[in-house]
Amino acid sequence: MGAILALCGAVSQGLFRNPLADPSLIGVTGGATLGAAAAMVLGAGALPALPVLTVISFGAFAGGVAAVLLVYRLATDSTGTSVATMLLAGIAITALAGALVSLVEFYADNALLRRISLWKMGGLETGSRPEVVLALAVTAVLCVALPRHGTALNALLLGESEAAHLGIRVGRLKAVLVTWIALGVGVSVALAGTIAFVGLVVPHVVRLAIGPDHRYLLPGSALAGAILLLLADTAARLLAPPAEIPVGILTAIVGVPFFLSLLRQRARFGMVAP
Repeated sequence: MGAILALCGAVSQGLFRNPLADPSLIGVTGGATLGAAAAMVLGAGALPALPVLTVISFGAFAGGVAAVLLVYRLATDSTGTSVATMLLAGIAITALAGALVSLVEFYADNALLRRISLWKMGGLETGSRPEVVLALAVTAVLCVALPRHGTALNALLLGESEAAHLGIRVGRLKAVLVTWIALGVGVSVALAGTIAFVGLVVPHVVRLAIGPDHRYLLPGSALAGAILLLLADTAARLLAPPAEIPVGILTAIVGVPFFLSLLRQRARFGMVAP
């Protein structure tokens, strides 16, 4: 999960050419959460022939794709993609998704309501063999597929027009990367709930350590994300034994101050993109 989230975060930042971009900030996580929550309700009764894990994973993927396509559409015009509009649209979509998730919870029974509430906190304590196999398969696919676009992401840092002049099919690249991001975040949300800020913090730290070259940034982020979430999960198991704190709470506690510090630092040096 840590590798998936950090890798998707690094690709998001390269795609939107801004280190503030993150799946949770541009609405992907919110959309995936809504899709998974709705799938939990449907999987409990309306789709009994399919495994619940399959239904939830598909719902999270579909919700993530819908959210990121909507945000990207709102932020893009004839002059390009506005990062500020993208972030604002992401906040709006996340708020809407949160309201709809609350509506789903309102109509859920007590058992399903508790399940959704605990799942939204984010955690790894309920992992089973099928979930581990699915997570391993998606991680392997993403770790092979996404670094292959490292050179194209490097070109995209120059701007969309410049990348197109260098032979990059920008429209196709965006569609492919958005699909991979939605797949990674959707599976992560379906399996472990909402684990915030890993996709924001890890790529930024790795970028400071080894530079912005995506050929090295993407695999480095995957490795660092796995290490960070492993440490966070270990801390979650040790801080309040015998209970286990949801790991999503710990990542948010660490990630929010880091994000605020990053915003302040960028504003101080006049680096906030229009």
